[in-house]
Formats: sequence, structure tokens, C-alpha cells
Amino acid sequence: MTKLYHNPAGTNRKILLIEPPFYRLFKATYALVRYPLSLAYLAASVKTKTDWDVMAYNADFLPQSDPFEVTYFKGEGFSRYRRTLYDASHLIWQEVRDFISGYAPSIVGISAKSSTFASALRVAGIAKEINPEIIVVAGGPHPSAIFSKVFQPAGEESGRIKTMEEDNGVSRNNIDFFAIGEGEDTIVELLQTLEKSKDTADVYGIAYRKGQGFSITSKRKPLDSLDVLPFPHQYASEVLKDYENYPLSAFSNIFATRGCPYQCFFCGSRNIWGKGVRFRSPPNVVEEMLKLQSIGINNIHFDDDTFGVTGRYLQSLCKAIRSSCPGFKWSCEMHVRLVNEKNISLMKEAGCNMIQLGVESGNNGILKEIGKGFTIEEALAACKLIKAFDIKLETFFMAGFPQETEASLSDTARIIDELECNKIIYSIFTPYPGTEAFDLCQDKGIIPGSYDHSLYYHQSPENCFCIDIQPERFKKMSSRIEEIVVQKNRAMRSKSE
Repeated sequence: MTKLYHNPAGTNRKILLIEPPFYRLFKATYALVRYPLSLAYLAASVKTKTDWDVMAYNADFLPQSDPFEVTYFKGEGFSRYRRTLYDASHLIWQEVRDFISGYAPSIVGISAKSSTFASALRVAGIAKEINPEIIVVAGGPHPSAIFSKVFQPAGEESGRIKTMEEDNGVSRNNIDFFAIGEGEDTIVELLQTLEKSKDTADVYGIAYRKGQGFSITSKRKPLDSLDVLPFPHQYASEVLKDYENYPLSAFSNIFATRGCPYQCFFCGSRNIWGKGVRFRSPPNVVEEMLKLQSIGINNIHFDDDTFGVTGRYLQSLCKAIRSSCPGFKWSCEMHVRLVNEKNISLMKEAGCNMIQLGVESGNNGILKEIGKGFTIEEALAACKLIKAFDIKLETFFMAGFPQETEASLSDTARIIDELECNKIIYSIFTPYPGTEAFDLCQDKGIIPGSYDHSLYYHQSPENCFCIDIQPERFKKMSSRIEEIVVQKNRAMRSKSE
């Protein structure tokens, strides 16, 4: 059983939700200039369903920032990131320390992706330094994806991933609870249980510290209806630190669905949302859009893994937007399989002005290996159709899959060079824990025995997970692809100016 910390004034019902810094670690002028939806949904749920005082703190925020441009194998960005991450005296960590101290919460909740998990551990350590009685809860994609293989005691599970954070001054031992999967109901129930000093073993969807390890409770069933959730930005002006310094565009991201039916082997989305897909009703989505419009937002981005998911839902949603939100502009990411003339025509009529497509590779063999479900010829046809409707097109490409060959990398370089689109978003393949990609890399011995979270993200020059390409050769070829991407993006920006 875990009991709530009490301060001298009585029961302290204050929870601070934190997005750990990431972009700011690379450069003083980089930042995440948005209200993260993970914090927004959690804060709104706490606000509407409890009497707790809640604050949301995006520790990666600055009022103004430069575009995030970190080249993979050049420059000082990566070394600066590592130095800042592990320098406990850095200004960024002092800022985090000051705000936690000033707000004086009894509970700190930290949202963690795989790329930000090392930073999340640093934040957890700061909270415990300030007051060892603060209860630290970590949730989000990373804990949800890999809990059983990372947070069990060494030797208890043969498949445990050994981590290196303790060697760099941060430790997962500063975390008291992990929220696994969808978090809105979990955090509310956990708060209610702690304030009454009840047994946390009865809270579904968490893991709590027990002895030298953790005990996992029963899995929480995903929400039956997403329409019951409060709108994520509903209480932003009341709960978000520095709300007045955020531009309106920081509140222009929404979800229409949770989950994805596709099985890309590098994606861990299903670990947090489950294997199925759940849909908000079109009237509910439109209601949120109209509320955003009432505060001056007329352009939004759908953060869904795959916009629409099915033709029927996509068409129903677009008709609702077209009818109720004339003049509203929006963008999304969608799957190649959903790109057809009927869908794109309806999206255009409903105000869609930009579509992102995850093409990933220019080689059909690689596309099959990674489970994309389409060929490069189908992807190029989808790109051509989107452009025919005068909708801006951004494409995602990734280099360095385990199955990659020099020939497949050359195919990707050629397609990128030939493709007509408005922007190319280029990444180096990263195997995140909890995915088939990670398991494959671990089985092949590509991932070392000690796993350092701070090395694994799409901008890391340490990334090379190709089975049949030596690291130096991969760096040379992927750097060449990056040069093509940079040149093309510059040319496209100049053309649009």
C-alpha cells in the first residue's frame, strides 16, 4: 500500500503533470511550442473528475524557437544533447527544479516517449531531491510498451532489457508508479485511491513499487466511448504553465481516433491504444473544432496515427466538417491504402490543405519486410493523386532498417530525388522497445546488452541497425540521402516563397 504525502497544512491535493525537455537539450533556441495532447487530456480529466489542483508543465517549451534541424552525422547537436541531459546543474534542470519546488505538488506525473525517457528519469530524480515524499508517476508510450522487460529486478526475467541510466546519474528507482496504456481514467482512480490511503493494488492499469521491483495490476479496459473525454484544451488557460506565452497554433492539434489497424513493425502505437481502433463521433469532433474556432483557431492538425482509418468513417467525418466548419483548414497523416479519388475529393471539399504520407522506403522488398501494406508504385500514385487535388504533400522516409541493403538504400535515395512533394521528413531507423523491430534487433545482437535510452531516437548518430551494412558505410550512404533531402526541401521552400 502507498499513502499520500501530507504537508503541515493538511492534505496536499496537488498534482503536477510534466512533459520532460527534449528539443531544448540540443540547442537553447529549440523547443516544443505546443500543448502536448497527453498532458492536455490528463489535466482535463483530473480537472473534471476530481477536486485536485492540477498543473500542466511543458518543460520543453519556449515562447519562440528555431526549426528543429539536427543533422544525423554532423554538427554539435548530439553531443550537446548528451552533455545537457547528464549535467544536473544545467539551467534547464534548474528551471524544472524551481517550478516543482514552487508549486509543491504531492504527486508528479511524467509523460514519457522512448526518446524522452532518459529526460523523464532526470525529472523524476529532481522531484525526489526536492522532497522524497513526492509520489512520482510515469506514463505514456514508453512505459506502456516495455514495462515488463525493463522494470523488473535484474535476474528476475531472462528477457529483461538492461539499462545504463544509473551510470549517468539518473535512475528509474525514483519512480513509484507506472501508468500502463490509456491514462485518463487511470490517473483519476489513482488519485482517488491515494487520497483515501486505499490499496493501490485495486487500481487497474498500473504498476507500483513492491520490494525491489514492481507489481503489475490487472489491465485496464480501453474506454468504450471517446466522446466521454473532456476536450483536451478545455482548461488550458487554467492549468497550463505560461499559457499566456503560447501562440494559438500551440492548441491546434486534435485526435479523431485512437489506434491503428496497420502493423508496421517499427511502430508501438498498439501498446498504448490497444490493437483495435476507436472512433470519436463526427459531431463530437466538429464540436471541438468549433470551440477552437471560437478562440481564433482556424487551422488544425489531426494527430491520429492514420486519419480516417476506414473509408466510411473518413467520408462521414469529412461531410460533417464540410457542413459545420466552412472555411476551416486542416491537415493530417494518412495511409496510402486510403488514398483514392473519392476520399481525397471529400477531404479537399472539407478544407484539407496538407496530407502527410509515410512512404518510408523506395524499395518494395523493404516495404514488405516492415509491413507497410503497399508497394512503392502505389505510394507514388497516391502522391500524384494528392498533388492533382492541389493539396500540399509531405512524405516520411526512413533509412537503415535491419533488412536494408546498399541497393535498397539507393532505391530510397532515387525515389526521394525524383518525388514531387512539398516537404520530405527524413529519419534514421530507430528500434523502439515494445516493437517487432526492437525484438529483431535484439535477436540479431545489433542492440548491445546494456540499453541506454539517450542514444535511441531518430536524430542519433549512434543509430546503425543494418544487419548487412557496416556502420561506416551506412553513415556514408545515409548522409548522402540526407544531403538530397536538405537540397530538395530548400528548393521547395524557395519555390513557395
